[in-house]
Amino acid sequence: MKRKLEDEHDAVEKPASSSSSIIATSMNTTDIVLQTSSSPKLSQKQDYIFHGGRRHVRPYYFEFISHVNKRWTGKTIVDLFADEFKGRPRDYYVGAVKCGRIKVDGETVPVSYIVKSSQKITHFVHRHEPPVMTDDVEILVNEPDVVTVCKPASIPVHPCGQYRKNTVVGILDAEHDLGPLFPIHRLDRLVSGLLIIARTAAKADFFRQQIEGGMVKKRYIAKVIGVFPEDENVVDANINYNGSEGRSTAEDANSSGDDKKVKGKPACTKFTRMDTNGTHSLVLCEPVTGRTHQIRVHLQYTGHPIGNDPLYLNQHVDNLETKIAKRIDADERRMVSPNDYVYSSDDFSIDPMCTNCPKLIPQGYEEHDEALWLHCVRYSGTGWEYECPYPPWASL
Repeated sequence: MKRKLEDEHDAVEKPASSSSSIIATSMNTTDIVLQTSSSPKLSQKQDYIFHGGRRHVRPYYFEFISHVNKRWTGKTIVDLFADEFKGRPRDYYVGAVKCGRIKVDGETVPVSYIVKSSQKITHFVHRHEPPVMTDDVEILVNEPDVVTVCKPASIPVHPCGQYRKNTVVGILDAEHDLGPLFPIHRLDRLVSGLLIIARTAAKADFFRQQIEGGMVKKRYIAKVIGVFPEDENVVDANINYNGSEGRSTAEDANSSGDDKKVKGKPACTKFTRMDTNGTHSLVLCEPVTGRTHQIRVHLQYTGHPIGNDPLYLNQHVDNLETKIAKRIDADERRMVSPNDYVYSSDDFSIDPMCTNCPKLIPQGYEEHDEALWLHCVRYSGTGWEYECPYPPWASL
């Protein structure tokens, strides 16, 4: 499973205009025309294209903002981008600097310009987002200060990385005119289930205080490999997240000697078997703490990883990526490869400098999205409780 990281992954995201859409007619930024909309919405219904069983986003203009850090100081503006953001070729960055799509402190600079510490750098791009599955974001509860939804797998909760409009928050804004929204917890992109979203900052603080105070109980269900032990199984193992690899490891806090420091943060999860057919088991998962990939890595730690987990099943199944791809090809023949999209001028205008046009998807996107067999079913706290129906795979 591969996905190219956003080439501006170190930058702070900011729209080119909070209430504008932008159209470029040539390589020169002087030809860019700003069109002001009536309201500063994150997404509109017309922002999406549905093709081959996937929800795509019409490419749009966006400005990435970053500030020169210690590592970047002393580099030429072109070397900085070519070294740090490898998603585009060097020739693109040369052209972007010359025409003013890349600026320093709001000014166009020569390609030989050497950047200085703390300078503001902006990069104006024609942005292409990866597609997600077309499953609806089902609203479960819609109250004046809270909305809960059943988040489909493959859709991120909020803008992050390559995703901005193709998120739960973006889709709710476009299709239900809900915003601003304040998600009070997160689910991994491939995880489905209950997502609680506050509609006011005050309600978000209310939930966060209970979560940080350890007053919230969380329940998930998972479908794992093998026969899970019948008795309750409590895993108390530190979680060490490796950001460069995008995965976590678990280490028993009591297994190391005095001369070896245990890595990671303390983490605890309670597991209870719900059912088994001898090949797979349905397991109730109750995380006491909230670490990155906690349930997934703790299930791997027990020897019973989630049955279709692309990150934590590798040691149990050879060539997992190929096997999942074959299963998707067999079970979802209605799906069409994103690369099969044929450009139409009715969908969007080609930007002459864009390294992704005329494709819809960003370069380097190679992924078969499959719903991870992990689903959030309930959150409860002092005076409140929200639930989500079980997914189709939660039966044996």
